[in-house]
Amino acid sequence: MASFSFGAGNARKLAAIPLYAAGMLLTLVVPRTRDRWVVGCAVGIADGALALWETAKAHGVDPVWLVADDAQEREARRRGIRTLRKSSVRALWATARARVVVVTHGFGDVNRYAVRGAFIVQLWHGIPLKRIGLDSPETLRSGFLPNSRLVRRLLGVMYRGATSRISLIPAASHLVRGRLESAFSLPTERVPVTGEPRNDVLSRGTAEERRTRARTMVEDVVGPVGDARLVLYAPTWRDGAADPAVPDGAQWDRIIDMLERTDAVLLVRSHPLGAGEYRPPRTTSRVRGIGSDLVPDITPALPALDVLVTDYSSLAFDAALVPVPTVFLAPDAGEYAQTRGFYGRYEDVAGPAWATDWTEAVAQIGATLTDPVIRESRVRRAGALSRRVHAFRDGRNTERVYRAIEAALRRHQDPKGRP
Repeated sequence: MASFSFGAGNARKLAAIPLYAAGMLLTLVVPRTRDRWVVGCAVGIADGALALWETAKAHGVDPVWLVADDAQEREARRRGIRTLRKSSVRALWATARARVVVVTHGFGDVNRYAVRGAFIVQLWHGIPLKRIGLDSPETLRSGFLPNSRLVRRLLGVMYRGATSRISLIPAASHLVRGRLESAFSLPTERVPVTGEPRNDVLSRGTAEERRTRARTMVEDVVGPVGDARLVLYAPTWRDGAADPAVPDGAQWDRIIDMLERTDAVLLVRSHPLGAGEYRPPRTTSRVRGIGSDLVPDITPALPALDVLVTDYSSLAFDAALVPVPTVFLAPDAGEYAQTRGFYGRYEDVAGPAWATDWTEAVAQIGATLTDPVIRESRVRRAGALSRRVHAFRDGRNTERVYRAIEAALRRHQDPKGRP
């Protein structure tokens, strides 16, 4: 079962309107303190939030991380990060006092009821290929009176009111900036082109060093893989619906046969909010899970890969920085384009010959692993995609974001920009 859908999430937001009102009153009377930051991330102590925490700490700021559970608290403690439980009264107070609030998914990453009036940094969690935010009809769907225009209109007002509070959201490039401006209904000055903090790890050190670190990281989670080549399957979230690409028995046989023939291991990473069973019908060490419960942030592991398999996930853009050759598996591209929509045309990213089932995907994966010409062609395609969406590849995205935050805070303190 999926753990979240827009319909259920929006219904909960409508029910929580009194709490939002109470939080607004709190933030009207509680002053914010310039040197206080709170940080949160839906997937744990990871992603761009961790990169920005480290940079802020190096500049003398000591942000407190609002954690969701014991596991996040243990990981934060291991890293020397101060924490509060985000559902606690202390976290509510800390959010209400913080001058800077950093999130990666939504205001629920911290204490959502006390963000009003803060300088909100929304790092987001990947370059969108599928439409998001106000660009997607799914965003305003509700499980409460789902066919009501009034409910959708109310949700639209609430969503625009929420996104208007975002003070800064970094973009990977000018192309991506346009998508974020549209999805969050933000003016250009709030969407600086800095590169994404979450991707700095893919640009630091040599390619060999990054690959060695990444394979060690993978083996620490899934066990030894020896010299086997690694294929990651990472489907996108489908708003609670099951993944239509889950293999049947015959397709599992083809997958395992291909993995044995090419000496490869398939790492399966279903979306943390999605649904779908990926259990081979026969026992094999060639298929291993690497879900978000094991690895909250898969980005540092991307250099370990020999092939990425995905449908509409932003991982395709992250992997292009390495670059990793990608096989696109999208059995429902036409339907998805109608219901969710894409930025641009899907074929501009996936190419004209994406796989529509695992039989086709297995053939493309096998060819990529065994044919140097085909592999090089896919690597070149990944490199070209990276050049389209990433303006920076110098490992300093987080530093640029931190400088943009500091500059914006100075402007807010003195609208004329005086020191």
